[in-house]
Amino acid sequence: MVDSGSMSKGPVECWADIGELRLRYLDWGGDGPPVVALHGLASSANWYDIVAPLLRDQYHIVAPDQRGHGQTTQAPTGYDWETLSADVAMFMDHVGMDKASVLGHSWGGNVATNFAARHSERVNRVVMIDGGFLGGQNSRDTNWEEFSQRVRPRDVSGTRVEFLDRLRVQLADCWSDTLEYIVQTMVYEDNEGQIRDILHPDHHAQVIRAMWDQPPSMVLPDISCPAMIVAAGPRPERAGSDFSIRREEMVAAASKDLKDGQVHWIPNTIHDIGYHKPVELADLIKSFIPQG
Repeated sequence: MVDSGSMSKGPVECWADIGELRLRYLDWGGDGPPVVALHGLASSANWYDIVAPLLRDQYHIVAPDQRGHGQTTQAPTGYDWETLSADVAMFMDHVGMDKASVLGHSWGGNVATNFAARHSERVNRVVMIDGGFLGGQNSRDTNWEEFSQRVRPRDVSGTRVEFLDRLRVQLADCWSDTLEYIVQTMVYEDNEGQIRDILHPDHHAQVIRAMWDQPPSMVLPDISCPAMIVAAGPRPERAGSDFSIRREEMVAAASKDLKDGQVHWIPNTIHDIGYHKPVELADLIKSFIPQG
């Protein structure tokens, strides 16, 4: 269980003008080494609301809503790795971090590794949280159509009550008032009272095109700093499934591509490790990123 006292002090919500973006970010404070935390696809900076309080005594953690996500500008373009990496660099300039360790969950792991490869002088260490290893040439998909179908936008249809009821069942093992708040930072209610992803479908399409055209195998060998993959081990009902085997293959391929990499599996958990096993995730991060 997470100590409720560690959750009592929330982050400060801040804003920055980053190029064409009006970017919203969360700052958990702290006097330790700087850490930039990048969320996944169709997510928000609040994904770290449960994990960050477990880390802020050791680090200074900031987490942006990336382009097209959360409350940051819905830019019509720029979902390629070069632009997303530039966004992170300008964000670090704004918060005064010349160099930092970078966390990335899911697609955010891909952004983190691309940033580390393109701006190596600004990254101390990279933590890939069940991400950074998904992409065209790292999967069994034989063509774009198969890949794009598998990573299509999730179903967030229904009213707010229906949306929350569905997630309450899906995330029953870790549901809390905090998690109920987190998941609502990723969606909005349209004029008909239906819940929709904040990430626009056109922008989602640009993201997955970049994942297919420039998969991890093209960038991971260029990362010079230490990197850690924290992978979600399957729940018992999915162990040995084609899905689990595919993920094991992708993690193994990514590990081979890293010059200075390590892999840690957190067993019996879900893709959103930070929701389900935040203490285990925080402990791995603390063991990997020096605390000054």
